[in-house]
Amino acid sequence: MNHSILQVHGVPRPCTRVLRVVHGSKYLTINLCEIRLGGKKGNNMKNGKMGWGIIGCGNICGSHAKGVLSNPDTAEIVAFCDIEEQKAQNACKEYNVKQYYKDYNEMFKNKDIDVISVCTPSGNHMDVTLAAAKAKKHILCEKPLDVTLDKIDRMIEATRKADVRFGGVFQRRTFPESKLLKKAVEDGTLGKMILGDAYLKYTRSDAYYKSAGWRATWELDGGGALMNQGIHGIDLISWIMGGISSVYAKCATKVRKIPVEDTAIAIVTFKSGAWGVIEGTTSIWPGLETKFEISGTKGTIILEEAKILKWEVEGEKDKAPEMSKGAVKAAVGAHSDPKAITATGHAAHVKDMVEAVKAGRDPMVNGEEGRKAVQTILAIYESSEKGKEISIK
Repeated sequence: MNHSILQVHGVPRPCTRVLRVVHGSKYLTINLCEIRLGGKKGNNMKNGKMGWGIIGCGNICGSHAKGVLSNPDTAEIVAFCDIEEQKAQNACKEYNVKQYYKDYNEMFKNKDIDVISVCTPSGNHMDVTLAAAKAKKHILCEKPLDVTLDKIDRMIEATRKADVRFGGVFQRRTFPESKLLKKAVEDGTLGKMILGDAYLKYTRSDAYYKSAGWRATWELDGGGALMNQGIHGIDLISWIMGGISSVYAKCATKVRKIPVEDTAIAIVTFKSGAWGVIEGTTSIWPGLETKFEISGTKGTIILEEAKILKWEVEGEKDKAPEMSKGAVKAAVGAHSDPKAITATGHAAHVKDMVEAVKAGRDPMVNGEEGRKAVQTILAIYESSEKGKEISIK
């Protein structure tokens, strides 16, 4: 006889709880263990909160930690993990957490942990994600999801099969101003879309690249200025404009002593037929605020970081001064300082993940969505190498 499997405190056992509903001479048998309200929930939900484990205690760890702490009613940090014990200890001390691990497989045995944040070097994301999915942990993965499409596809397949929530971090999508731009494109406010441009001009020193052995390597960083820094802006312009269908690009290492690109430019064709330009670099000084310009036959909007600089629609006055009041200053300074990122966007991702787990739905940026930015960047690299336009399916 086949039994469904009920997970109780991490230990599987056959579930045979049934309800028999009788109506006249007929009856219906219902396996109560197959009924799940709101999807697969956390293992314990201790004190009504989702327990969080953060794996990798480098630069981005703090944004995830602060994101969890910004949701005190629904989430809490249970433990940190890093192969360098001192880093894990330092994170525990900074965020007043008692537990840490050197091995994430040991962390996954902790039944108080419901969700894990993957903050390891990019090329290691798949290994952590597959292990977490096997352990039935939900996963919030820092960008990029990983550095190859094959690895990302394996992550998506594993998390779908395990029925755990899997989300990527693209915090610019969470900003109210970004959502306004997307809505303006979708509802035709700007008319027929003609151009969508992203200017992603960062500075990163040689010292930055030397600060960790995995940085600026194809194997673990997946690339340079685009895959590490520019990926957020590439995701955003693609999301706002409705997706990219092809790229024609040039990439080079112009200044930094690294094997990957520090400067890139791409002409893009969007699925709508609109065109655009993506400029990405870490080789200039000073770093500039990221800027996005979208233009149609009836209007133009310019977004700088999370501030709307221009919102001009035919027949209307510029709405930018009014719309930019109270704008989220979520990435001010990150163009020059990799640590100058506030936790506003990560807090939104944590909040969404908690809600996704409870509701049994996908997070706002699921695996398939997170894959798109990597696919675009890899197409840019291929275009530069081959000297021709590359289509994106």
